Amino acid sequence: MALTLASLHIHPVKSLGGFAVGEALLTDRGLEHDRRWMLVRADGVFVSQRELPAMALLHTAPLDGGFRVTDIRDGAVLELPWCIMEGDDVTASVWEDRVDTRAGQAAWDAWFSERLGTSLRLVHMPDASQRPTDGRFADGITSLSDGYPCLIISQASLDDLNARLPGSVPMDRFRPNMVIAGGYGFQEDGWRELRIGDARFSLVKPCARCVMVTIDQRTAERGAEPLRTLATFRAAGNKVLFGMNAMCAAGSVVRVGDPVVPW
Repeated sequence: MALTLASLHIHPVKSLGGFAVGEALLTDRGLEHDRRWMLVRADGVFVSQRELPAMALLHTAPLDGGFRVTDIRDGAVLELPWCIMEGDDVTASVWEDRVDTRAGQAAWDAWFSERLGTSLRLVHMPDASQRPTDGRFADGITSLSDGYPCLIISQASLDDLNARLPGSVPMDRFRPNMVIAGGYGFQEDGWRELRIGDARFSLVKPCARCVMVTIDQRTAERGAEPLRTLATFRAAGNKVLFGMNAMCAAGSVVRVGDPVVPW
């Protein structure tokens, strides 16, 4: 079966819910608008569903000129722009990286703090901020992602996993940017380069998964699966692997339905 691009996903705020799009522009740090906003504590350290599972209940959707955040518990809504031109400079932390960011409005901070029950600030990564990827695997920059511009997963890999689980899980547990249709489970393990339409990607390393994949993105409830089952057949040392991190070149547009050619 020929491989095609099944879906594209953008997560404008790190660790909040994302949304599907029919096409996306590739930038020097991944899909346009993907993970350019982030919530941080007073010390600038990022927060995620690992510490605040309720972040899963804040879903996003695109608007003209920006996006909407909806708390699915009660329907409360906050509208945000894709980027901001002014704001206090904030040095934020993503894992070991120190990142130059720009603070949003105090009213936005208050909205998220109330929704998540702890004091938070919303910060944006401007284009001038350059965050390098881990040079052991790839030379380039990335957004506020965990480490690389793109995450690619085959639908067949999720189908293989779900066949082993007591109850299936949806793809949103794994927060990919691109989902590939066709082929066989875990085929992406052997890919090194990938062409999607006219765009080219370098697959640099498997993605190590954490407790976030055990959080239901509609209830914020945490369980043992699918991490427990993944650990039985996708462990490498002390890591559990699912999906591939990838680099991309800026300028191309990828579209759902594009042919996918790996090598």
